Amino acid sequence: MTSTLARLSRIIVVLLAAFGLAGCSAVKLGYNTLPDIAYWWLDGYIDFTDTQTPQVRGELARLQAWHRAEELPRAVDLLSRMEKLATGAVTAPQVCALITEVQARLNVVADQAEPAVLALAGSLTAKQLRHLERKYAAKDETWRSEWIDIPAEERKDKRYRQMLDRAEMIYGTLDDPQRAVLRQQLGASIFDPQRIFAERLRRQQDLLQTLRKFQEAGFAPADGRALMRGYLERAQRSPDPAYRAWQAELVQESCRTLAAVHDSTTPAQRDQAARRLRAYQRDLRELSAQR
Repeated sequence: MTSTLARLSRIIVVLLAAFGLAGCSAVKLGYNTLPDIAYWWLDGYIDFTDTQTPQVRGELARLQAWHRAEELPRAVDLLSRMEKLATGAVTAPQVCALITEVQARLNVVADQAEPAVLALAGSLTAKQLRHLERKYAAKDETWRSEWIDIPAEERKDKRYRQMLDRAEMIYGTLDDPQRAVLRQQLGASIFDPQRIFAERLRRQQDLLQTLRKFQEAGFAPADGRALMRGYLERAQRSPDPAYRAWQAELVQESCRTLAAVHDSTTPAQRDQAARRLRAYQRDLRELSAQR
């Protein structure tokens, strides 16, 4: 449950990182329908029983109500600070500081969802875990075909097109020299889909093994919190030190790329970015006021 509601907080990073939503109306519509979207997304992975369904829907509604009241105002504040940054030059450390701040808020969302997650984990059946495993396998096959089983140049161009599209949602059309900045940054990237895929598989197996422990004979519900927290810690901080080092460098690289693209923009493009950020603030204020 934590992942879907936490995505709204990720949008904050996404905005400056040129990964923004298509328009302000998408924020309102997406947020207000989030409990339903989250339920159907989760159901696709778990296949809820008739007993679990009302419990999950209730917890998602509760979590959204808390998020609306507590987290949206913080998001507005962060967007306001981003708006001020958008009109001038931006450094890579400034971008990374924003990412760190958002990650801290995501951790708060995870803590808030913990009781519901533990209750759900304790109610899952062996059949549901097999369903989850099959869903993972299907998604993994798709991810592999889209990122690994393609030529390296096609993969580079795909990343470039994705970032270009998202950057232009914020700044407007980038000219050829600005696009060259983005290509140059991505051309030297350490992005490695094989590493990402291996870690993805590790996390999936870790979660499946964790959830299966809840089903073991003699399992004490009091141990569930430590089990789940252990999994979340390993999901956020890989047990593989080589992967952690690579991931940290990839984040730093992303910060440098975003700062370089921003600094290539014109005053008019930065003004457009600031206007977009103000529009997001307005929409989030309106969403926060709804009860």
